[in-house]
Amino acid sequence: MRKGFLTLAAVGLLATGGVTACGDETGGGDQAGGTRAPKIGVILPDSKSSARWEGADRKFLEEAFKAAGVQYDIQNAQGDKSQFSTIADQMITNGATALMIVNLDSGTGKAVLERAKSQGVATIDYDRLTLGGGAEYYVSFDNEAVGKLQGEGLSKCLTDKGAKNPVVAYLNGSPTDNNATLFKNGYDSVLKPKFDSKEYTKGPDQAVPDWDNAQAGVIFEQMLTSTQGRIDGVLAANDGLGNAAISVLKKNKLNGKVPVTGQDATPQGLQNILAGDQCMTVYKAIREEAKAASDLAIALAMGERKETGQTVKDPESGKDVAAVLLTPKAIYKENVKDVIADGFVTKDEVCARAYAKLCADAGIS
Repeated sequence: MRKGFLTLAAVGLLATGGVTACGDETGGGDQAGGTRAPKIGVILPDSKSSARWEGADRKFLEEAFKAAGVQYDIQNAQGDKSQFSTIADQMITNGATALMIVNLDSGTGKAVLERAKSQGVATIDYDRLTLGGGAEYYVSFDNEAVGKLQGEGLSKCLTDKGAKNPVVAYLNGSPTDNNATLFKNGYDSVLKPKFDSKEYTKGPDQAVPDWDNAQAGVIFEQMLTSTQGRIDGVLAANDGLGNAAISVLKKNKLNGKVPVTGQDATPQGLQNILAGDQCMTVYKAIREEAKAASDLAIALAMGERKETGQTVKDPESGKDVAAVLLTPKAIYKENVKDVIADGFVTKDEVCARAYAKLCADAGIS
């Protein structure tokens, strides 16, 4: 899905690399800057599916835009496709010269990107690739690698528990999110061979619409009922879905006995790991992702283009999209402290009240 691999250290090269003019002398839609004052619009997807969007991405993007002294407008569509489209139209009308989106689905995202480009507004897909959207850049993590870490993590935790022929259930992300497809590709690459060899048994496998945690709880409860309580491991695609599964496991006094994965290293996910209810999560250094995306957005807003040295192929259009893909990291109980040390979450967020002793026991000081 990609050419080359960009490490975190290489992101710094992005900010200092060569810059060339965007567009051509005829003034096509590619020319974002021109005579207009640079202004960046960012549309975040929601605040329910993950705490990261408002708790991390907004903060780090704001920091970068303020430091660069550029105008910006960051809004959240709150999971509403109509609102997503309305926000985009407002940003374009209000003079955005670059638009960065986290799509709710590729259809809505593609329509927004096409309208932006028709108005000469440069575009970036942030975190999620919009299939067929034709954004000028895509900034994310290596999402198949994220899924692979989840599959390896679940396998490790099942081994640690001495599980024999465990039944593994999948709580996949939204079917309209290309990232969810990539995550599944990653964990399937680890777990499918185990299913094929009969080392593991494939249990229920279901996508959760819109990454909705409430729906995930209902879905997982149905999974547990359909298997007569025989689920030995849960590949949950993010911490929110994982917590939904854990809530059901708690009601059935199975929490801590059934390993559950996650992603995003949210405070809740880290607390679940410290409590022994969640096996692992995947930490994605959002600060680095926001820095890479903001560097590109600032350049595009000024009518300039930077080279990333990397592309991904859009599976719908078949075109290569200039990309920055960052490296994810698996987090278990023994290295929860790394996420806090990196400044992604604070000790106060994770170690409050009943978690204070658990944090101390995990070496978080």
